[in-house]
Parts: sequence; structure tokens; C-alpha cells
Amino acid sequence: MSEDAAAVHPDEPHNPNIASRLNWLRAGVLGANDGIVSVAATVVGVAGVTNEVPPILTAGMAAVVGGAVSMALGEYVSVSSQRDSQRALIAKERRELAEDPELELAELTGIYRAKGLSPETAKQVAVELTEHDALAAHLSAELNIDENDVVSPWHAAYASAAAFAVGAVLPMLAILLPPAAVRIPVTFVAVLIALGITGALSAYIGGSSKRVAAVRLVVGGALALAATFIVGRLLGASGVV
Repeated sequence: MSEDAAAVHPDEPHNPNIASRLNWLRAGVLGANDGIVSVAATVVGVAGVTNEVPPILTAGMAAVVGGAVSMALGEYVSVSSQRDSQRALIAKERRELAEDPELELAELTGIYRAKGLSPETAKQVAVELTEHDALAAHLSAELNIDENDVVSPWHAAYASAAAFAVGAVLPMLAILLPPAAVRIPVTFVAVLIALGITGALSAYIGGSSKRVAAVRLVVGGALALAATFIVGRLLGASGVV
């Protein structure tokens, strides 16, 4: 990126890896949301049956550990598949460049012509990019891949588990610290405020409406908490548990 481009639009993210970084940040916020909602729903459901700390703490810790492991495993499997696909595409492009560079140059020229450049300009751009770094030019133009920015499944797994655990801290503290008589309302209020904040933050990262995102998460979280609390109360009243 040139200094002139940054000077013209100083508030715009010109870093070539900004999309990847924003995706990671957004994933972290969503992971925290999962931790908040799922653990809060679990402990509120148990609190609907009993106000005793040991069963609430046991259920909450089980939800934290199980949820974090599940999130990490899901991210690892998903990102591993994405990484394998990226590596296969990079290897294929490298092989094609070695076997028929002229055909690849013509292909790159065609891509830039399709984007609106004149035949002469498209050919010049393709030639100069090929001379600079042929593989990078083709990966970027054809596949929107950066060879040096292949995703790591381990990083994704760690980040997802950590985000979930961080989000889970709030409902655990909210249900355990207050007196028994106000545990559930305190947890409801704390969780819904946190969801409103994280919803607005995720919308800010994505450039969408903060109010809409916050309301969506707050309503969804309220429904989840109400549903699990009602189930817990019904099971407790029925004598099943």
C-alpha cells in the first residue's frame, strides 16, 4: 500500500491482511457470546431447580469445559479442512506455472481484462506481476489466497476455546456471588447487558447496525435463559429431579 492511499483515506483498513484479522476478531466475539449464553442457560436452568451452590457450580463448570472443548474441536476440524484446501490450491497453481507459464500468463491477462482493463494494459499488468512474483499474482487474482497467510487450525482452536471460557466467566460469577434470593435476576441482567455490548461490538467490527445486532442478541439470550429456567422449574416442581 502506498503512503498516498493511506493519506487519502486514513480511516479505511488498507492492510492487506485486515480481512483475516477482522475475521479472527469477529470469531472471538462470537465465541465469547457462545460462552455467555450457553453457560448462563445451563446455570439458570439448574438454579430453577435448586439454589444450592454445589450443583450449580458443578453444572456450570461442566458447561464451561464441555463448551470450550467442543468449540475448539469444531474450529480445529473446520479450519483444518480450509487449510488443506488452500494448500492443495497453492500446490496446483505452482505446478501449472511450472508446466505452462505462457498459458498462465494469458490466463492472468484475461482476468485483468475481465475486470475492465484494456488488452494492452491487462497484458502489461500481468507481465509485471509475473516478473515480480508469479505465484502470488495468480493466487491473489484467481483464488484470493495469500501463500503466507494460510490459516492455522491450532490457533483457531485455542482462540475459540479461550473466547468461550472468557465469556463463560460472567454468568458463573453472576450466579454464584450474589445472595441466593437474587441470583437469577442478577444473572439475567448481567448476561443481557453483556450480550448487548458484545452484539454492538461485533456489529462495529463488521460495519453493520450496532442497535440491530445488540437487540437481536439480547432477545435471543433472554429467550434462552427464560426457556432453561422454566424447564428447570417444571422439572423441580414435578419431582423428576
